[in-house]
Amino acid sequence: MAERVTVNERHGDGPEFEPYHHPAAGWGAARSVTKFLVQERELLAGPRAILRMNHENGGFDCPGCAWPDDTKGLHLDICENGIKHVAWEMTRKRVGREFFAAHTVTELREWSDTDLEAQGRLTEPMRYDAETDRYVPTSWQEAFDLVGCTLRGLDSPDRAAFYTSGRLGNEATFLYQLWVREYGTNNLPDCSNMCHEASGRALQAAIGTGKGTVDIGDWDEADALFILGVNAASNAPRMLTALAEAYRRGAQVVHVNPLVEAGATRTIIPHDFARMATFRATPTSTLNLQPRIGGDMALLRGMAKALLELAETDPEALDTEFIETYTSGFEKYRAACEGISWAELERQSGLPESRIRAAAGIYRSAGRSIISWCLGVTQHEHGVDTVREIVNLLLLRGNIGRPGAGPSPVRGHSNVQGNRTCGIDHRPAAEFLDRLAEVCGITPPRHHGLDTVNTIEGMHRGEVTVFVGMGGNFVLAAPDTPYTAAGLRECELTVQVSTKLNRSHLEHGKQALILPCLGRTERDIQVAGPQATSVEDAMSMVHLSVGKRQPASPRLLSEPAIIAGMARATLPESGTPWEDYVGDYDRVRDTMEQVLDGFENFNERVREPLGFRLHQPARERVFLTPSSRAEFSTADVPDVVPAPGMLALGTMRSHDQWNTTIYSDNDRYRGIKNLRTLVFLNAEDMRDRGLAEFDEVDITSTAMDGTTRSVHRYLAVPYDIPPGCAAGYMPEMNVLCAIGDYSTQSDQPLMKHLKVTVERSA
Repeated sequence: MAERVTVNERHGDGPEFEPYHHPAAGWGAARSVTKFLVQERELLAGPRAILRMNHENGGFDCPGCAWPDDTKGLHLDICENGIKHVAWEMTRKRVGREFFAAHTVTELREWSDTDLEAQGRLTEPMRYDAETDRYVPTSWQEAFDLVGCTLRGLDSPDRAAFYTSGRLGNEATFLYQLWVREYGTNNLPDCSNMCHEASGRALQAAIGTGKGTVDIGDWDEADALFILGVNAASNAPRMLTALAEAYRRGAQVVHVNPLVEAGATRTIIPHDFARMATFRATPTSTLNLQPRIGGDMALLRGMAKALLELAETDPEALDTEFIETYTSGFEKYRAACEGISWAELERQSGLPESRIRAAAGIYRSAGRSIISWCLGVTQHEHGVDTVREIVNLLLLRGNIGRPGAGPSPVRGHSNVQGNRTCGIDHRPAAEFLDRLAEVCGITPPRHHGLDTVNTIEGMHRGEVTVFVGMGGNFVLAAPDTPYTAAGLRECELTVQVSTKLNRSHLEHGKQALILPCLGRTERDIQVAGPQATSVEDAMSMVHLSVGKRQPASPRLLSEPAIIAGMARATLPESGTPWEDYVGDYDRVRDTMEQVLDGFENFNERVREPLGFRLHQPARERVFLTPSSRAEFSTADVPDVVPAPGMLALGTMRSHDQWNTTIYSDNDRYRGIKNLRTLVFLNAEDMRDRGLAEFDEVDITSTAMDGTTRSVHRYLAVPYDIPPGCAAGYMPEMNVLCAIGDYSTQSDQPLMKHLKVTVERSA
């Protein structure tokens, strides 16, 4: 695959680095949004549409992150990244048949990823023509027939894989998995396999639910918030409001991250007009801890050890009644904490004992605590153990099942949690399959399907020959980029349902389709009239999203319509009422409420202001585990100290980026301009290697199987990061993560813990 051409290479602007010392959000965000709206030529329509985002009165849900909507009547529950994402979707630029006639796929492979997506919205279904090396127009029915004929011709349904990125609404999600399971496979890889799989498995084992237990109201009541591995200002910018309000009411806010991000310092919330007018920032933290990459578990175990030591003279340091009534395994966990020395905890966490005890003291003093985390915790070999250690710490003080307390994973994409709730799972529960069979009259397969990593491996083994992707940019989101691209090229057919052109359209099978769909902001008119879809946020609230904008092209179809079209062509004898489902999404919801736990009276409840919250027994201290109690975990603290000469490297997004969509080569909150091919290094590590700012370096990763992968002539940037650690941007650095480097606990790629060397380029 061709190397990406960076902005500075295209425009001649040199890279710049100046540490950022301003508040997060505030006027910097306002200027950035204005510039972006001008760039997309949406200065009038953009603000009008944005004012309908995240509103209960017929608005659309932000297609960005999954942070919950405001419950206090806020009229501007928006953020910089959400506005950019909406404007990006609303662009006036179009990619139609004329564009594809002018450019071969071979030529387009040389374009940068930013330039590909910058061409605008896709307008009609396209089919790859091998003779001309171009995509050519095709009709919707011809596209569906190609999918159906190819799938029916496979000797096993397990030769096909069906991916989703997390952008699908709940109704489309349910129809997607229904089609796939009626067809006969559980090959449903999704983006959760690469981000929060560890969270789901850990929480399910510990408390009997794969989700966090808190809601947005709990964030308003917590006395202490612990935020681990989260860059709030970029990944969940609306969290800044909760952090600022927490600080102002006197709550303690502790950030744990190898990098002190802008969102962990101070902020000016743009809808706080008085503070905007007077430039008055609010701190967003009371303590920042910078563990080494992978050192979070040692920090958490150290906090628990300190708490147990405090309990020897302070009986209220532990919630003994809760532990005795609701938990199992406490004595073994106590022994595990006592059995590890403070010296080892310091070595593995990279933090001095005094800092760990300071964090434990904050936790002890708080009546109610929430611990929140993101990919900085999960994308490690020991991600499941670390999330279980979070639960261990919460259990010690009874911080589950009461207001203002509990575990709170930060989900990335807007409906990734809803996707899993509504059936996108390669390891479905038997109870779910039983109900699906009974209600929908199908015979779903019972064996486990393939996740993301195994789907890619299956392509290379010739076992997966058809790939269908619902949204996203699979080739850039997955690990081992060239290997993933080569796997897609081995397929007989690849199908990408998308809104914009991206790299995954160019790394395609022998036959390939691009099927353009409606965006979240656009009107969806079906037989029964305008339709609404539902989404589930990161805190289990399910609510409606209604697009209002004229579709980018009259030839676009909704995601449910595309799924139903492929399903009808694949399963011509199916008794599933696909036409009825597409004609009126209420009928989909009527079926969903019979299959899915917690969706009773779905159509009625989802139309309530702000929707409804899915029932979670663990929130009521009912733990659906084998012991019927919350389970302590006693895993050993892993050795995460890099070998001599090696560094631990974590990949991350820049601020001007959403997942694989890159808006520019700038990263405002880290002080970077005109550069993405960089590596952030500790100043001491740079001196040891004789490096100065912007020196060219080669970065080489060593996989668990001993193979190596390299990127060349990246620029070294000194940064406040612990010794032995490094960081750089995804998707450029995904090439360094070997397909075989995934967690044995969660099967997640180890994107946040690559073993690398950094050397001056020759």
